[in-house]
Amino acid sequence: MHRCRDPLHCLLTPAILENIARKGDESQRDWAVRALNRDQSIRMARVQNAKVRGRGPREGADALAVEPTAKPNRIIRSAEGSESVRGKIVRREGDPPSGDTATDEAYDGFGDTFNFFLETYGRNSIDDEGMPLRGVVHFGAQYPNAFWDGKRMVFGDGDGQVLGRMTASLDVIGHELGHGVTEDEAALEYFGQSGALNESMSDVSGSLVKQRKLNQTSEQADWLIGSEVWTPDIAGDALRSMKAPGEAYDDPLVGRDPQPGHMRDYVDTVEDNGGVHINSGIPNHAFYFVATGLGGYAWERAGRVWYEALRHPTLKPTSGFWRFAGLTRRVAGRLYGRDSGEVKAVQAGWEAVGLQLR
Repeated sequence: MHRCRDPLHCLLTPAILENIARKGDESQRDWAVRALNRDQSIRMARVQNAKVRGRGPREGADALAVEPTAKPNRIIRSAEGSESVRGKIVRREGDPPSGDTATDEAYDGFGDTFNFFLETYGRNSIDDEGMPLRGVVHFGAQYPNAFWDGKRMVFGDGDGQVLGRMTASLDVIGHELGHGVTEDEAALEYFGQSGALNESMSDVSGSLVKQRKLNQTSEQADWLIGSEVWTPDIAGDALRSMKAPGEAYDDPLVGRDPQPGHMRDYVDTVEDNGGVHINSGIPNHAFYFVATGLGGYAWERAGRVWYEALRHPTLKPTSGFWRFAGLTRRVAGRLYGRDSGEVKAVQAGWEAVGLQLR
């Protein structure tokens, strides 16, 4: 079985696009097939970007020009409907709003995500060394997805009938930039359980960025990812639900949300890189249980535990759910004490999804 180590970190599960390609009208089939077919070339671009970054020092701020306070460096380009990521720069750091909705949503979402990681976990951008936040909007013709290619965040506008602008959801922006953080810290292989953990870490990041922006407690949050992405014609609340995996959408055209929320329903498949967008529902659900079990702001304790577990030196690229679960309990014990309520909440959260920690 082939393991995809250098995948395309897209937002949508391929199953959604495959369903549209089979069931949609002529126009919908056309853009869905185009999106599926272009994945390989985008994936190769991500591999090359990772190699370029790997040949030298980690990209970051100039060591001789470090400012006392970390600040974002946002650069937004427009592909203008093409598939070029080197289009015209439409907004730089400090520029006033451009008047283009997608451009300004990306710019603001990058800022919210940067501020979240800096102010909550003391992290200076994706690589913790001030990496510029590059974005490309209006990518492709009716491109119904968003992805991190190893160097930049790229957003499509959707077709307007099934899927809308990917920049419309702050949690989508936080999700994709979260892939960069995971890539930098743990390089979780994008296949099987390690790939599902990779996806789940991004969903956690996206949800927490949105919750902090809205000043929501874990009880107030909707725990939805991409709630602004479906158009009103689609029967769905969002692309995924951390609170209720499997219930985010159910529509004749796009299918039914396939995510399980418990290990007894784990999906063994070779599709979707071993079900990375599907089985991520299990660790997503565990995080939801931990956060709501602790109460208050989810980023303060539950989020801190997950972030520090991601950075733990024993988390390997091939680590699965059980190893990560054990690390979260160990980290919670180190941060809050072995007999703390945080440790008990972490253990209970994983047990609620069928992972017993010895």
